[in-house]
Amino acid sequence: MGSPSQHNNPTATGSTTGFPVLPDYRGSCLSNVVPALLGPPDAADWLPAPIRQAKAVVLLLIDGMGWEQLQDRAELTPVLSAMEGGPITTVAPSTTTTALTSLVTGAPPGEHGLIGYQIYMQGQVLNALRWTAGSKPSDARRSIVPEEVQTRPAFLGRRVPAVGRSEFQGTGFTRAHLDGVDHKGYKLTSSIAVEVQMLVDDGEPLVYAYYDGPDRIAHEYGFGPYLDAEFAEVDRLVAQILAVLPPEVALLVVSDHGQVMVGENKVELARDVLALTAVTSGEARFRWLHARPGRAGELFGAAAEHYGHHGLVVERQQVLDEEWFGPHVGPEARSRMGDVALVPCDPVAFVEPKPAPRSGAGSGGRPVFELLGRHGSLTSAEMLVPCLAAFGTRT
Repeated sequence: MGSPSQHNNPTATGSTTGFPVLPDYRGSCLSNVVPALLGPPDAADWLPAPIRQAKAVVLLLIDGMGWEQLQDRAELTPVLSAMEGGPITTVAPSTTTTALTSLVTGAPPGEHGLIGYQIYMQGQVLNALRWTAGSKPSDARRSIVPEEVQTRPAFLGRRVPAVGRSEFQGTGFTRAHLDGVDHKGYKLTSSIAVEVQMLVDDGEPLVYAYYDGPDRIAHEYGFGPYLDAEFAEVDRLVAQILAVLPPEVALLVVSDHGQVMVGENKVELARDVLALTAVTSGEARFRWLHARPGRAGELFGAAAEHYGHHGLVVERQQVLDEEWFGPHVGPEARSRMGDVALVPCDPVAFVEPKPAPRSGAGSGGRPVFELLGRHGSLTSAEMLVPCLAAFGTRT
């Protein structure tokens, strides 16, 4: 296996040993998985051996199952623990919209342009996962056409079937990263192995499947017995899929990002920082600050003073120079980047202050749950993901 890319920058505010872990865009990175699968058998020696020898491959993406969290639960995941392979890096930021798009298109974020959970474009902030925008967020599929925001074809233009949740079909994000793909929807987890088996038996050389249980559980319940139970459930799912695959077909398990336990460790953006900021984008663990005209230098200084002790406070040019989003960043992606990025090493979330309640108003409008587990930054817990393979066991 190629070793994950680690980078120390002593000039970056708040730099710590072993942080950040940067994507290995020229080697064992999530963005290189699909090109390697669709290329010659010996195209990538960092892929587990079963993949290089298989007649066909099932690519299973488990959302939110980081390498470190998986290692911590090895006793709960005997099937995954017995598979061949190891860790690779995901992309930056370590978030679902960016990473899934890089996986299926085979392109770094700087090339496909979906550079975060919330993206500043066309004078507004787009929630790329929900595909909503505006001060009162509403469906933006007509005003911000998904297929025009992200134009790279999935699976290098090959028609690869994708097994995913039925409710995701037709959403803005699905249209943006899986346009033209043959969708096979499922409503219950037990159906995943059934759909996969039918596709493999029909002769499909590559099948893509997606499951998001660990991500959902970590966000709502954090780390603990619920997440332990979910990892055990993922292991059972992997066993089910292996049981329906012929011995010449391999299963490749990867993830889009890991998680850190943040809980109530929220850092509200300071008033003097917000006074220099026109808009924020990104997410709580990779927060972009877009400066007011002519105030970028002041904004960087203020942000560094307030938040440098939490991790990295970097200007856009450093992100470009160090290729966080890949060796090439196109004009669309560049235009969506802020002027200053807050990228914590500490388990904290950067949030905007909540508006003060009106006189006599209650505390309504609370979300269904607070996010406890989070991701997006460049810590090893978020950046390292599994790349594990095994042959099918069907007799």
